[in-house]
Amino acid sequence: MTKHNEKTDTKTAKRQRREMIQYVNIQLASLGQPLFIDETEEGAKLAGARFMSLTEGLISSFREKSRLLTGHLSPVDTRIQNFIDDNLKDLHFDKPCRLPDATLVLNQPGMAREVSLPANGDIFKSKLLTSYRLEQGILNNPASDKRTTEGTFHIVDGGLPVAIDKKEVPKIAFAHMLHEALHPSDELNILPFTANQKEKAKIMVSLLLRPVVCPEVKGVISEKSMEIRFFAPGSLVSNLDFVETIFGNAGDHNLAVNDAALDIEHWTGHTGCIILAPQLTSLKKKDIGLPHFNDATERQRRDGMCWSDENELYNGGNAFKITCRDERGVVVTLIADNYYGYSKKEIKTQISYSANLYGLVEEEHAGGAIAFRCGNMGDNLFGEPFSGKFNYRYSFEEVKKLLGDRIEVMPENYAIDKKYPNIIYIHEHADLETEKGTVSWQHNGKEQKLRLSPEKIYVHPTGHKFQLVRHPEQKLWRIVDTAPEGIFCHKPSTVSGGGKSEISKSMQNAIKYGPFYIQDLEKDSEMIDMLINYDYSNRWKIIHPDARASRPLLSPHRTLGSAVKLLTPSDNYTDEYNQFLENIPTHVKILTLYIKRMHRSHMDKGPWKQYLNVEIVNGRNGNSLRYRHNKIMASYVRIGFSPEGKWFLHKLRSDFIPSRKIQMEDDITASITLPATRLNNLNPEFSNKSVKLVVNCESYLFQRPDDAIIRGYDKDAESDIVQNNTFLTNYEPLTREDAVELFEDSIRFDQYTEPVQELIKKVATGNRECYFVTPSHPRIVDGVPTNNPRYLQRNLFK
Repeated sequence: MTKHNEKTDTKTAKRQRREMIQYVNIQLASLGQPLFIDETEEGAKLAGARFMSLTEGLISSFREKSRLLTGHLSPVDTRIQNFIDDNLKDLHFDKPCRLPDATLVLNQPGMAREVSLPANGDIFKSKLLTSYRLEQGILNNPASDKRTTEGTFHIVDGGLPVAIDKKEVPKIAFAHMLHEALHPSDELNILPFTANQKEKAKIMVSLLLRPVVCPEVKGVISEKSMEIRFFAPGSLVSNLDFVETIFGNAGDHNLAVNDAALDIEHWTGHTGCIILAPQLTSLKKKDIGLPHFNDATERQRRDGMCWSDENELYNGGNAFKITCRDERGVVVTLIADNYYGYSKKEIKTQISYSANLYGLVEEEHAGGAIAFRCGNMGDNLFGEPFSGKFNYRYSFEEVKKLLGDRIEVMPENYAIDKKYPNIIYIHEHADLETEKGTVSWQHNGKEQKLRLSPEKIYVHPTGHKFQLVRHPEQKLWRIVDTAPEGIFCHKPSTVSGGGKSEISKSMQNAIKYGPFYIQDLEKDSEMIDMLINYDYSNRWKIIHPDARASRPLLSPHRTLGSAVKLLTPSDNYTDEYNQFLENIPTHVKILTLYIKRMHRSHMDKGPWKQYLNVEIVNGRNGNSLRYRHNKIMASYVRIGFSPEGKWFLHKLRSDFIPSRKIQMEDDITASITLPATRLNNLNPEFSNKSVKLVVNCESYLFQRPDDAIIRGYDKDAESDIVQNNTFLTNYEPLTREDAVELFEDSIRFDQYTEPVQELIKKVATGNRECYFVTPSHPRIVDGVPTNNPRYLQRNLFK
């Protein structure tokens, strides 16, 4: 990014922030709350007095209308309130349990983020939370870095059956807790936005969400969502920022346009309510109407819904959530903690509740990715034999008809994608040769050429994508083929820690490279020469009369993938040939394939031996193999650790390239299963009678980048974490002084990927104090790094 663009972006961001602060001030003024008073110089003000004076009449009018409508609830809040009133009507309970009609409504995307920190500061601290404004976004560190789910699920009796592994709570206890949840203390209600000034806004905040319950299937069913109202004390507004980032902002709940009941095509008919209330952990069992141990039932004793000591705290003073729901489709949950994972998991639970009542659909704790198979095609790829593998069914002429005006066809008979100019559509017989650095084909009796560039993607009529890619550790280039159709790997019903996130991560981070060692070069060369000159025409069990002659192993018309198959036992080969392959040492096969990969002669046989050598060390042959005086690098994949902490490494085959993956799911998935007959254009290779269609419910994914603590290891996480406007939790806030120290530690600094290096350099060389986070510095808890650092990663397909 140029300095001019950076300056423009900074100005734009500052203008947008000023507009948001003024909008928040209007909201606060209409609620009779103190405003943010900007005491900086007039030219640098984020909230101008002039603007507020212009809107004073409008605000006064709004206040008067609100006064006349005191006690009036929006349609969604009315549905929740009616459910509460009906559920508690048989109790002798005289304390109010009414939803607040005057909350700071977070009806604009980004508003929750703005009010999560002081408008004139970079830190907000309370007993439950410390928040920091970062160079790359926001860091929120709750008092506890992690939570357990043991003993946390409490269900109010009288509704749907309570599972035996959950705690059943008497309605009277829920009524007491609901009253307390709706009346937080002034300290809890302090809004971070005005926390640095004498006159502080003290108010609850609320948000409307519409998470997906049923995916859209065109021509079959529309997308369905439920409605959820989320309330929290002002100081915990970062929890609403968190869930808004993940599930989106459904707007102002008071407006008819946002009333789900008027959108029956897209509403499941179910309503949720979540109230954050960490103050509930201080309630005593006796005070909320629970019986004495002697008067309790057997289940109440088992679930701890009774007391022996008058000062006994509910749930031992530990975090919990309590849910009230029945078959009518309204669910109300109180969460006695501000841990972010609890907020997200409760929305997941309510989506599942809605799915179960709606029918046909399911909420799944799933992970998934579309994986596109890749392969190392070596130095050259020849179009004619490649097309032959598909029986010459696909041609460039068909490509031109299919894509029409979406491509620009050039006079040389290739095409450029109009939307993505780096995509080049090539002739079916085009040859890609790294030695010549060209893409060549015949047109009108003449040879046509393009420069082979790593910046371009060359699309063959079969849909295969070819790209010139440099080896990660060597100054060598190879052509990488990516399959046109991916495989959707869906991992359903996954327990926490079951690998739902890992399924979408590239294996590239787990691959390392090292020298290729050999014991006896002369002996191994003889075996390699035998494999190169071997007659492979008799390997098949069944030889078809029209089969073409077997190509030599080093033939430029035999791909590296084909050579791998040639040296791999198969049921299609004769027993004698399979036994022959079994007798060849693995390292000899690997070396043979490496020679195939490196040998650039257009002859079927060539002087490959003169390029293979080892160094002379102290007058004796060494063991590190070289080709044309370049060290041969073998690739290994890390598969876990030994008990001593050493890596388990396994050798990869020569043509292995990790699949390209597109993450589609992580944690919360809505799915529907339909008869295959209801859908068109399904893959004819599969004869399934039913098909499951899934959609991830989250716009951002709550990731725990375990491996990112190793500098430079998780490249994707390092790139994500330093992006602008990132939500992070359980990381250590670093200062400009820390940035200087990291930057000057040259050896360890160089281990980071470029995006992290750029962030550190920007902070270290900047002229202002600020906070930032690196993936290698999780939060320090009780003297040790937490193992639960998290961040929100953008879901590219939401």
